[in-house]
Amino acid sequence: MKKVITYGTFDLFHVGHIRLLKRLRSLGDYLIVVISTDEFNALKGKKSFFSYDERKEIVEACKYVDEVLPELTWEQKREDIINSGANILGMGDDWKGHFDEFSDICDVIYLPRTEDISTTQIKKELSIITPENLKQLEQSVHTIFSIVGSLSGVNK
Repeated sequence: MKKVITYGTFDLFHVGHIRLLKRLRSLGDYLIVVISTDEFNALKGKKSFFSYDERKEIVEACKYVDEVLPELTWEQKREDIINSGANILGMGDDWKGHFDEFSDICDVIYLPRTEDISTTQIKKELSIITPENLKQLEQSVHTIFSIVGSLSGVNK
């Protein structure tokens, strides 16, 4: 059996994640996804929208994934690869070259990311939504309804 292992945060699960997991699964018979815990993310200076348990549940629901494990440290990768019997470490190409040190125990493959989508970009776009922006939007919608209502009254 050929096993593939990958690592990530998998926050705000999106089509880019699905496509990556699908391509990773196509490389073998069994896909292991190792997800950064909340505590590990904090050490990296990151905060996820969803908790580790929620991200784990979401990833486990993906039909391409066979097993989900927690990532607690940067250093655990070698042990994970050996203990799981993984033949391939697959990562997005934004990590190209970072994991070549494991090529002595498995094949290391970097796959192209899905263009025009990333969790970072989604978070950036959502960050512009503020209570003030929502209030402005609400006022604009109210104005549009008022205009449409007055125009409807003219045609009667």
